[in-house]
Amino acid sequence: MHLNEAILCATAPPASASGSGTLSLHDIQTGTSLASWKQTSSGSHCTAAVHTRDGQGGFMLAAQQDKSILNVYTYQKDQLALKIVLPEKLSAITVDRRGKYCAGATAQGRIFLWEVASGIMYNSWDAHYRQINVLRFTQDAAALVAGSEDSGVSVWSIARLLDDALQTELPTPYCTFTDHTLPVTDIVCGVGLFPTCRILTASTDHTVKLWDPASKTLLTTFYFPQPITSVVWDLSERLFFAASADGSIHQVNLFRQREDKFSRAAMEAVGGGGVSDVIRINDVDTTATKKRLISVGDAVTAIAISMTSSMLIAGTATGLIHVYDIASHQLLRTLSSHKGMVITHLSSILRPPDLVGHISLSLHAGGASDAKDNIPVQPIAAFQRIRDAKAREAHEVSLILRPFKPPTNAPHSYGGKELIRDHAYFVKPSAVGPEATGVSLQSRVSELEDEVARLREQLGKAKGINDVMWETVVQRLVAEGKESQRQDNDTPMEEDNGEQVEGGRRRKRNRT
Repeated sequence: MHLNEAILCATAPPASASGSGTLSLHDIQTGTSLASWKQTSSGSHCTAAVHTRDGQGGFMLAAQQDKSILNVYTYQKDQLALKIVLPEKLSAITVDRRGKYCAGATAQGRIFLWEVASGIMYNSWDAHYRQINVLRFTQDAAALVAGSEDSGVSVWSIARLLDDALQTELPTPYCTFTDHTLPVTDIVCGVGLFPTCRILTASTDHTVKLWDPASKTLLTTFYFPQPITSVVWDLSERLFFAASADGSIHQVNLFRQREDKFSRAAMEAVGGGGVSDVIRINDVDTTATKKRLISVGDAVTAIAISMTSSMLIAGTATGLIHVYDIASHQLLRTLSSHKGMVITHLSSILRPPDLVGHISLSLHAGGASDAKDNIPVQPIAAFQRIRDAKAREAHEVSLILRPFKPPTNAPHSYGGKELIRDHAYFVKPSAVGPEATGVSLQSRVSELEDEVARLREQLGKAKGINDVMWETVVQRLVAEGKESQRQDNDTPMEEDNGEQVEGGRRRKRNRT
């Protein structure tokens, strides 16, 4: 089965209209509609999806914006799979990548944490004093990041939230970022394990800020001419896109080209100077800024980057979905099947192998029903509305063990730890501030020059040893050749002397 990329989008009716929206899946190359799920109307940051992986079917969650209901959909059916009654109406939800935990936030600043398979409410606490707009798990699901209307960003350790010994205590955040001055609108967590990953936050105060959870500090502030509503980060963290309500999308490169002291082109990381490091997008280079600006024309409500990092997907308040080529900013195609609605969610996923109406024959030799049975849906239980200590102690979660595959020691294998380590090395800023950058680069050049001198010295020693060995071997071979030649020359002379002695004896006998 070929791996095809698809666009998952959620729509909702505009504020002036009534009705319900949909969840839809489109082919990213052609724009063809692959599947659609109705009876849903989720707001911004109120849709979450778990991909089909490890032999388990994925699912989608949609928190309804007008009621305290959470709709659950699976890729194998085009109908509502489960309707969960929530304790409060949610303003944001998120699910970790493996679909183990789900977090929901309310307009009063409260956060709920559930286990998806059992529905157990592990924790609920007041995280902010105003509405929480966005929730995000880190890539390893070790931390939960929340952005609120109170302009604060709080980071919570999942291990502490799940700890039985801390259930009677009020949860405390791992850290809190308070440098924004207006409501936080979007959050993106970078690759890597927490807390070594980086975090991007967008706000209506015209800024996007880059944070380092390990040191709990601000690395860089990017200032834009308009309030930012959505932000998306490239997988390799080379660049990010920031969208605003006026229809403009800015591309911000996290690297720049410079010339070293030898007038050679070199690349270096951007930012890392701390609170005082403010990069104004329009003040850097007006010509270059225009080249990195995409004008959509309508208010941008959601953006995403394809899994190949080659296409930018932008959803608008008029229901249009535009697909741009990142390298050239050329508009590749426009999906207009949701015109008149508001795009509230966009993400790029691999087309699920158990997608309704698209069951692959390679999954099973039987029919479509057999193929669905071959990929069981990940278990989802109704979420608890209150915390229950007894249910938490007695609950059981069904697990599906993956088939064992013996490890292959391929010479070209590249492990996840190596990838994260190399990625962290390449995206690490060279130093703090422009002055420190020059000092750091100069020290790096000195180190490289010392290393070159050391390698040249070792090369000279190795060459000398090689010359001595060569001369020794040649002299030995020449000596052996001369010795063997001398022995060969002496042997015929001894034979001739023997023949002469024997002939003299014969002559003496004849005389007698």
